[in-house]
Amino acid sequence: MSHNRLAKLAQRCDQAFADIDVQLRYRHDLIPLFVETVQGFISYEKEMVQKLLDARNEALRAATQELRIKAENNVSVNLTQLMQAVGQNPEIKGAPHYMDLRRELTDIEHKLAASRRFFNLAVGEFNATLTQFPGKLVGPRSGMYLRRFFDLGMDRVFIQEAPAFKL
Repeated sequence: MSHNRLAKLAQRCDQAFADIDVQLRYRHDLIPLFVETVQGFISYEKEMVQKLLDARNEALRAATQELRIKAENNVSVNLTQLMQAVGQNPEIKGAPHYMDLRRELTDIEHKLAASRRFFNLAVGEFNATLTQFPGKLVGPRSGMYLRRFFDLGMDRVFIQEAPAFKL
């Protein structure tokens, strides 16, 4: 019975990560469009653009869930920094598709945050069950080990930092 409960919780964790993956893939598809749209206006920020594209490519190549989480956090930081830098350029506001892309990217970030919360709840429940008796005995024998939360860690500061406005 304990094994079945752990298996069910593990499946919930996998499903929750798959929900995150859907949003991440959509974001990955939008990043080149965003870069293409803003590139003419931010020639002085080529290094930022390159860092974002490199982070995106690294995330697409990530082989494990842990590497993927780390790479996706890097994408989030670089995307946020680029969006803040671009947002300070008054010419970009009139660029075709810029505001739509920015809105879509912001919407994806909100959906990602909700998906991460659901994933972290599932991981928390799984880990709690795995560390309690009898899960502590059954889990390792079944090849089940503690899972890592999808946490932004120190990068949270960059993502949650409000853009500076000059009056």
